Amino acid sequence: MQTQITTQTSDSQRYAKCIEVSKRIRWDIEADVIRGRSFDFDHKFLPDGLSKVQELDFISRAEKRLLSQIQGRTYANLFGLVERFINAKVLDVSRDHWFGDQTALEALIRFSDEELKHQELFRRIEQMIAAGLPEGYEFVPQPNAVASVVLSKSTWAVLGLTCHIELFTQAHYKQSIEPDESLSELFKDVFLFHWREESQHAILDELEWKRENAKLTEEERDRAVDDLIALVVAVDGILQAQSRSDANYFCAIAGRPFSSQERDAIERQLLRAYRWQYILSGVQEPRFSNILGSMVNAQQAERIGAALLTLI
Repeated sequence: MQTQITTQTSDSQRYAKCIEVSKRIRWDIEADVIRGRSFDFDHKFLPDGLSKVQELDFISRAEKRLLSQIQGRTYANLFGLVERFINAKVLDVSRDHWFGDQTALEALIRFSDEELKHQELFRRIEQMIAAGLPEGYEFVPQPNAVASVVLSKSTWAVLGLTCHIELFTQAHYKQSIEPDESLSELFKDVFLFHWREESQHAILDELEWKRENAKLTEEERDRAVDDLIALVVAVDGILQAQSRSDANYFCAIAGRPFSSQERDAIERQLLRAYRWQYILSGVQEPRFSNILGSMVNAQQAERIGAALLTLI
């Protein structure tokens, strides 16, 4: 009983800390992020560690820069997509706090408000990048349709996917985007400000995922693991379709012909980059693997690992 009370107190303090930080770092899209600037297309958008463009040795330096810009456009659009279902799930789980911990409720409401702002930010970024690149780009998945599919799965699985996304967001910025001085300054700033608020969201994801996990029976958790695997497979389907679309767009606007073998290599490399960005980099994050590992048994972990192996 004492352990339970101590845990509840500690969790309440973490919710409160998220509120305090959220208030302190609050930012505005136009006044703080964009600040009247436009994107500099003489610079890369995504760093090499995320784009993997350096592994395509048959395209020029300028073509690699262009491909990083196309990937950066898709990277921003994919974040706008996932935040559609993340926000819906955050509002859903906030119900559990309506007549309970009001500190937790406030933290989640602020989370939701910030996710709505992030969606607006990424819509704005899409418009600005579209103005600087040739016509023909297509973002294939429909956010509302994807959200409906995701939200049809168990809350445990959706929170697991959400925690995974929020944690790799942190890793991408700190390990790849922040250190790269060759990127567009505006693109870097977009993900600097995004990272600042997502840092709190990752904490809230962990708290809510663990709270949901404590409710489940072994049988329910086993089904939830299957749901999580199904969500990863669905994400991979999105990445396959978008890598095909982005490869076709790049080949259409690069200004020179590519052989069928080169086109295939570009599509394969884009899929490899997107799988790294949106699946594998998060799975390899120690914080995520530790949280997940504390919830699942050996057989369930093996099922998850087998599913991931098909993507490597």
